[in-house]
Amino acid sequence: MIITLGGTPGSGKSSIGGILAKNLGYKYYSAGDVWRKYAAEQGMTLEELHKKAELDPSTDKLVDDYMKALGEKEDDFIIDARLGYHFIPHSVKVFVDADVDVRAERVFRLERSGERFAKVADAKKSIQMRMKMDQKRYEKIYGIDPYRFENYDFIVNTTNKTVEESAGEVYRFAMFKSNPPRRK
Repeated sequence: MIITLGGTPGSGKSSIGGILAKNLGYKYYSAGDVWRKYAAEQGMTLEELHKKAELDPSTDKLVDDYMKALGEKEDDFIIDARLGYHFIPHSVKVFVDADVDVRAERVFRLERSGERFAKVADAKKSIQMRMKMDQKRYEKIYGIDPYRFENYDFIVNTTNKTVEESAGEVYRFAMFKSNPPRRK
């Protein structure tokens, strides 16, 4: 079983993915980690790399090809990737969301390379801008919107839940989806 976790920035995709991978004994991959690593190698912030990607689709192609290859050659893994549902269509497709103010607070507290903010308001502005850039870019390149609920099998809102509660919801849905009850 492959579980793809898409959703909004700061919603908890990576945290949920890590817990699911550990509990299922699966490998865990993160498109965000690939983006952050590439940004650091280029001497850019993540925001600068996303702006570059708007002008140069080959930047997206690196991560997209990585996801496609994983979906074709591996099984039993979790991937946190905004376009995972699109490039690994046979996966259990989960959308992770939370209130924008909660997400901004989470992103503000994170210590990821290239993503430090002076204020929560700066984090909020950044994630809102990133979502708009993503929507525009992915619509132009692929004709899709990664934030449309219709693209997913399951939606989890993490606003008022612990990461463990959210991961538990995803786990239960994935188990049901992969082993639905049989009618007699």
